[in-house]
Amino acid sequence: MLELFTHLANWLTYDLMGLNPGTKLGTSVHFFIEDTTKILFLLVVMIYVIALARASLNLERVRAYIQQKNQMVGYVFGSGFGAITPFCSCSSIPLFLGFTSAGIPIGITMAFLFTSPIINEVAVIMLWSLLGWKFTLAYIVVGMAVGVIGGMILDAVKGERWLKDFAAKAYQKAAEQARDAPEGVVVPEAPKLTLAERHQFAKGELMDIVGRIWKWVLIGVGLGAALHGFVPDDWFAENLGSGQWWSVPAAVFAGLPLYSNATGVIPVMESLIIKGLPVGTTLAFCMSTVAASFPEFIMLKQVMTFRLLVMIFAILLANFMVVGWVINIVSPWLFAGF
Repeated sequence: MLELFTHLANWLTYDLMGLNPGTKLGTSVHFFIEDTTKILFLLVVMIYVIALARASLNLERVRAYIQQKNQMVGYVFGSGFGAITPFCSCSSIPLFLGFTSAGIPIGITMAFLFTSPIINEVAVIMLWSLLGWKFTLAYIVVGMAVGVIGGMILDAVKGERWLKDFAAKAYQKAAEQARDAPEGVVVPEAPKLTLAERHQFAKGELMDIVGRIWKWVLIGVGLGAALHGFVPDDWFAENLGSGQWWSVPAAVFAGLPLYSNATGVIPVMESLIIKGLPVGTTLAFCMSTVAASFPEFIMLKQVMTFRLLVMIFAILLANFMVVGWVINIVSPWLFAGF
């Protein structure tokens, strides 16, 4: 299915526009057309499907279940849910809003949002086939740990204070209702909606969210396309492959302007490792590209204040650097024979 977007980009870029596929301009334009059409299509489909499902989902029951558990269980639950949902940050926004609207603690919600773009089942299968089970297991553990630690920090600083007004008000209202509810009260079933009612709800969600973020998709992917076409393929391995301590933060910052998802970045990870980039440095670079890139934050700005975005940004960068350094240290034993 997704190959259709590659064929469309080939036709528009090389046949209709007449650009040469071997040029930097041709590569950038092709990247921009393929990714914008693919991302916007997936956004429309996924936001509609998620909203259609959420129309009948009783998030009050989810909130009540989580609040009955130990807080750490909630973080692991949120991170694990993010790991099994194949969404990037932009398509996770509907679920993020649903969680906050149900009063689910911000740390648990952010554990989901941190982990969701890093891990998905397709990425795990590809990673296993390309780089082996040891690397795959390390990637899953690291990805979920980033979510859990990030969620704990945001709960500790009460990060819900820095949601956008509409999200903060919804969160506050749900949290107050949860505090005021008598203990032991059974949460009622969500009202049953007809298919037509669910469609209208999903359509409204789709129009609202896509209407607010489509232009940021174009800006973000355009930036990634420019760097994708004009940065030499071997630049990262040549400049960051020596293993010095500074190569990990350099790789993290190099990944920020780029755009990819977990599935798309895995072949890049393989090629970088083959070209000599240390495993930890590669992992830090690719996680930065997937979960902390400028395009992702431009999209998340629709639901978060600048202060919260800066805090999330700092948490992610610190986590990625620590992960890179630790993996580089233990890789001679962890990936022996790789």
